[in-house]
Amino acid sequence: MKPGFRQYGPAAAFVLILAGVWEAATVFLNIPHYIIPRLSRVLVSVWETRELLWRHSLYTLQEALLGLLLSVLFGVLLASLMESWQLAKRTLYSLVIASQTIPIVALSPVMVMWFGYEIWSKVAVVILFTFFPVTVGAIDGFRQTDPGTLELMKTMGASKGQIFRKLKIPSALPSFFTGLKVAATYSIGGATIGEWLGADSGLGMYTKRASSQLRAEALFAGVLVLSCLGIAMFLAARWLEKRVIPWQHRK
Repeated sequence: MKPGFRQYGPAAAFVLILAGVWEAATVFLNIPHYIIPRLSRVLVSVWETRELLWRHSLYTLQEALLGLLLSVLFGVLLASLMESWQLAKRTLYSLVIASQTIPIVALSPVMVMWFGYEIWSKVAVVILFTFFPVTVGAIDGFRQTDPGTLELMKTMGASKGQIFRKLKIPSALPSFFTGLKVAATYSIGGATIGEWLGADSGLGMYTKRASSQLRAEALFAGVLVLSCLGIAMFLAARWLEKRVIPWQHRK
């Protein structure tokens, strides 16, 4: 237990300190509950509405996971194409970078116009948030290929397919998982913004409705659950990274 305490103990202690400061500040500074509610009341709201929050959480999580999976699929395919075909790299890489100059929030209503208020409009917004870190992570990962090993494999008569499978893909995995962890965290925010624009379920819809009704405890409860979902998505991506490339965590 000692290694686990050394790794997670400081973060847990810091979170407890922040929680104590939040609770004490709202009491001693007499902050109105509709501006910043007491943490204890937020936790009570989470408990009292746990079944409702659970149902909305599952809907938001479904959107985030589906959008993230599609981003990984399309992003890895595009990165592999650009790595294998230099013309595609010269043509598409600049477009991938330029796509991030357009505010993603501004494109969200376009997704609703195209896909309606069903789940696919939310999934499309998640893809807008997560596609870039996954793709760029994979592209940069391919650049980490050791040139000496590459030349050695060519000298030994390895085909392009063998070089790609046995050298370039393993070399790209650390950078790819870095992008995946970022994208996993962003996926919850993308799903939430998609729900703000129009949905009948999900934590984004729940927090928007609570805000319009000035139910501060319910609003902060929804935000707290969203934060926990984002952390859970990051930890899931990190767990997958440890299983796929365990040697990276033995250093």
